[in-house]
Amino acid sequence: MNGVDMPLPLPSIGGRQPVLITGGAGFIGSNMADRLAREGHDVLVFDALARPGVEANLDWLKRRHPQRISTRIADIRDEAAVVDAAADAQAVFHLAGQVAVTTSLVDPREDFDINLRGTFTLLDALRRRGQPVPLVFASTNKVYGDLLDIALERRGDCYAPADPAIRARGIGESRPLDFHTPYGCSKGAADQYVLDFARSFGVPTAVMRMSCIFGQRQMGTEDQGWVAHFLIRALRREPISIFGDGCQVRDVLHVNDAVEAYLSAWRRIGAVQGRAFNLGGGPTNAVSLRQVIACIEDLVGHRVETRHADWRAGDQRYYVSDTSLAMRELGLRPPTPWPVGIAALARWLREEHAAPAPARPVEALP
Repeated sequence: MNGVDMPLPLPSIGGRQPVLITGGAGFIGSNMADRLAREGHDVLVFDALARPGVEANLDWLKRRHPQRISTRIADIRDEAAVVDAAADAQAVFHLAGQVAVTTSLVDPREDFDINLRGTFTLLDALRRRGQPVPLVFASTNKVYGDLLDIALERRGDCYAPADPAIRARGIGESRPLDFHTPYGCSKGAADQYVLDFARSFGVPTAVMRMSCIFGQRQMGTEDQGWVAHFLIRALRREPISIFGDGCQVRDVLHVNDAVEAYLSAWRRIGAVQGRAFNLGGGPTNAVSLRQVIACIEDLVGHRVETRHADWRAGDQRYYVSDTSLAMRELGLRPPTPWPVGIAALARWLREEHAAPAPARPVEALP
């Protein structure tokens, strides 16, 4: 799956009702807005522009699709703005949020207001419209907690579950929820509200519990978006901080594949409403921080300096999504191989920010 070809047309209610994307100027949101606009949909980007760099994403969208992209610069905590933006939407992709565990520990009230109260406000606005407006919500693998009960063993530069079944498949949706840190609580509670509004009020919703998404238009930082952050630092010949030993494993997914999954959930909302899906690269794209750094060193042609610090709160040593349910129910194809996706991101970063050229040509996404 490469996010370029669409097997089925997206639904439309007619007229020019926009698709609302909260957080639409962000990393995933801007890629989704671009995809929808290219497919002929009008898109309303709702964003507070609070994250550094997202103004560039919004400018890019407006230049590419001047007749398709409209904007509402507002905060998800602004109830009047949320209600107004949702009033005419034919569908909603809810991506706006406070995205970092570290930030939630510094200001848990703000984290609560953005992630939980903001989500509730949006859900209630759709409920009060009195017609079925689909909403697909960006949740997180953090709803499963630290996963400390999963016995791990060190295998080279990676942690791996001792249980061969988990090692082969990853973490499934049947895993009990276990909210840790204010971020885990706010996103987890919002996740449950989204599912319950389908049960209690008939709002057609679906939840994507995402692992690590990466790709073009990502403004990676030390707190969130680590793949892009590592590449940016390496291209600038700056050191990378590793919290823990670097053997922690994630299943990484290219943003084109993530966008395809969201749009597929919209296409199939009648069949999947009220359900949650683990969304990541799965076992074939499971990779440790050390392995990603080694790949980056090969791309940029020089050693990358790393500095180690203590483990951070809520940092799972191992998380890999069991994507079998999403693959089956959403009709997804195998994801982009992680080295290909990282090479494509390196190329985008060089082109976008005039970073130094790598030692060898970068392979493009298929």
